[in-house]
Amino acid sequence: MLRLAMTTDAETFERVRGPLADRGIEAGHVRAKERALRVSSGEADTEGGVDAADPGEFDGFDVGLVYPTRLMEGAVVDERLGVPWVNGRDAVVASRNKAGVLARLSAAGLPTPKTTLVSNPVDESVVVDAAEGFSYPVVVKPNSATRGVGVATATDLDSLLGVVDYLNLIHDYRATGDKSFLIQEYLPDARDYRAMVVDGECAGAVERVLDDDALAAGRWKHNVHRGATARGVDLDPAARGLAERAAAALGIDYLGVDLLATDDRLVVNETNARPTVDAATKYADDFYDRFAALIRRTANGE
Repeated sequence: MLRLAMTTDAETFERVRGPLADRGIEAGHVRAKERALRVSSGEADTEGGVDAADPGEFDGFDVGLVYPTRLMEGAVVDERLGVPWVNGRDAVVASRNKAGVLARLSAAGLPTPKTTLVSNPVDESVVVDAAEGFSYPVVVKPNSATRGVGVATATDLDSLLGVVDYLNLIHDYRATGDKSFLIQEYLPDARDYRAMVVDGECAGAVERVLDDDALAAGRWKHNVHRGATARGVDLDPAARGLAERAAAALGIDYLGVDLLATDDRLVVNETNARPTVDAATKYADDFYDRFAALIRRTANGE
């Protein structure tokens, strides 16, 4: 039985452990955050290194899924586990950088929303100049946040500068890491899809929708963590192909690709190298076969 160390959230862990066990992969959860992690015992081993204390928790795994999102803790967990990762550190860092992803995809000829990166701190005049090429409303989003945190729309220059003022208050804290944010075109009435790409092939997708009450209240963000519902859909060939091309351009084997579709446009909006796995009924019948094959291939160093 292959042993898989999972650092993803409990929702995904509970969903995948049964299907993977049926395919000869035992998943175990490794908690990588909001805890104390022993780094070393302070005693040198016989080979002149440092012997980490309490190794049992991290022993016996063959492969990991996926590198912890908190990179400082991830470095410790990575060293303690000593296994290859389905989506290692480089994949997680690359996908988290929204601007970097869009720049890379655009350079590869893939359609993306019109986007400008603003690297704080900047004078107000820089924001004004950056917004000149956009039509309002525009989307403003922190470059590295997830789950829709901090994303807002601005209907005019004054409201844009107001949003930036709030970002400046947050960024004034010295320990804040990535201070950059994006100004991005807003695509009204766009359908929001999350395509799951496993080892180069689209293995299913969900459409994230808001109910009528949320729409009537003026909500527009489709993040499931903010109350949207994810329903399984069959993507058309163009959307499937775009998701697969995005994963190939980024070189990431296991990737959630967020697509926005209007009547006349289809674009890659974001990607996620730590995607939540939804119910199996929302994916292709062979989703778990492909998933298990990728895990085994990674464990074998292929």
